[in-house]
Amino acid sequence: MRTYAPKASEIERQWFIVDAENLVLGRMSTEIARILRGKHKPTFAPYIDGGDHVIVINASKVVLTSNKMQTKLIHRHSGYVGGLKTQTYGEFLKKKPKDAIRRTIKGMLPRNRLGAQMITKLKVYAGSDHPHAAQNPTVLVLDHAKKAS
Repeated sequence: MRTYAPKASEIERQWFIVDAENLVLGRMSTEIARILRGKHKPTFAPYIDGGDHVIVINASKVVLTSNKMQTKLIHRHSGYVGGLKTQTYGEFLKKKPKDAIRRTIKGMLPRNRLGAQMITKLKVYAGSDHPHAAQNPTVLVLDHAKKAS
């Protein structure tokens, strides 16, 4: 029996929508990265972009466990001497909630052209409005990613 190798023309993509309100950032991001990569499909192949589209709404209402809002740091460097900028994750989430989620998910995807192609299928919105109603997205429920009270 021969091994099935999917072709790019045979891939059918779905649209999923995730409401990030009260979801833990890391747990939510791993599931979204899995869907963007296509690992939830039986036709998964690591060398082809077989994933689906994901819409994340309410990005500004995502939570972190423990006291990571104050202690977890984000670094970026301008490339110049003394150009290291550091801020806490709490500050980053307040200023740019869309970038915080996108950055987290991008770190879980491959670091090559394929990963760059996969991240384009992620749409993140700070509020509950999105312009993708015509795609009829399926609601993706992530109960295991909810913040335990």
